[in-house]
Amino acid sequence: MGKKVLVTGADGFIGSHLTETLLEAGYDVKAFVYYNSFNRWGWLDSFPIEKLQEIEIVTGDIRDPNGVSEAMAGTDMVFHLAALVAIPFSYHSPDSYVDTNIKGTLNVLQAGRRLETERIIITSTSEVYGSAQYTPIDESHPFQGQSPYSATKIGADRLAESFYRSFGMPISIVRPFNTYGPRQSARAVIPTIISQLLSGKKEIKLGSLSPTRDFNYVKDTAEGFLAIAQSENTIGEEINIATQQEISVGELAEEIISQINPEAKIICEKKRLRPEKSEVSRLLGANGKIKELTGWSPQYSLQKGIRETIQWMEQNMEAYKADIYNV
Repeated sequence: MGKKVLVTGADGFIGSHLTETLLEAGYDVKAFVYYNSFNRWGWLDSFPIEKLQEIEIVTGDIRDPNGVSEAMAGTDMVFHLAALVAIPFSYHSPDSYVDTNIKGTLNVLQAGRRLETERIIITSTSEVYGSAQYTPIDESHPFQGQSPYSATKIGADRLAESFYRSFGMPISIVRPFNTYGPRQSARAVIPTIISQLLSGKKEIKLGSLSPTRDFNYVKDTAEGFLAIAQSENTIGEEINIATQQEISVGELAEEIISQINPEAKIICEKKRLRPEKSEVSRLLGANGKIKELTGWSPQYSLQKGIRETIQWMEQNMEAYKADIYNV
């Protein structure tokens, strides 16, 4: 309570929800958002003015060591979420993923070491595991870089581990499985399906339907971040945020179709398919560690979370281009 915290990537999907969660929990929040000449603050622009007035907003670029250090100065805790996350775009522009995800994380770690920041929470991803070699996937599962995106996140995680082990820094690595909910971009599967259905399409275009995923509703993910940050037992640990339940993309699509337009059909579109060796065929996360260390557990069923996401997207369809494949 009352601690000054910085959220990098606060303008993004999970970052904006985490910012709200921290405000509600009584933290003094500073938001680090990506600088642009339009002075746009991403999803923070959708906040009511009274909520925005509670946030100190700093613009910058996670790739810039000086800007990151200045943003972190005077803060007790840093939640580092700024990243490039779209897997298909990482095939096209891997250099930008190295600069943002690896070097950006290094900037946070270097500044945290110099400033003696009390806690640093590094955001990982379930994609670092690659296709499951066993399930449920616990934190001891081997890593496999099946895309340039996942490879850069593995690199960032290992840098964070090295700073904990080398310099005794108070670092936790948070590893959410697939998060969904309001404000997610159409490059992710759930808003892709919903936006096509809400735009009136009868044929829903997707990639492979067989991969399975473990979906977290975004409010549960944000609460997981907070629970990990509030526990001393999580320092030096890598911790999944997962429901420990899985569903295939095809089954997921049918669930969403049933809630919006049961007459719609699914079409597999070739350009949406990932390269065969890059596709992660199965993700099912173990959540025993986070439950043991923090007491966290998911509060949203998939059906409830999808229902809330549909309701939000019905009011915000101007944010989506349903006719365009968003990589």
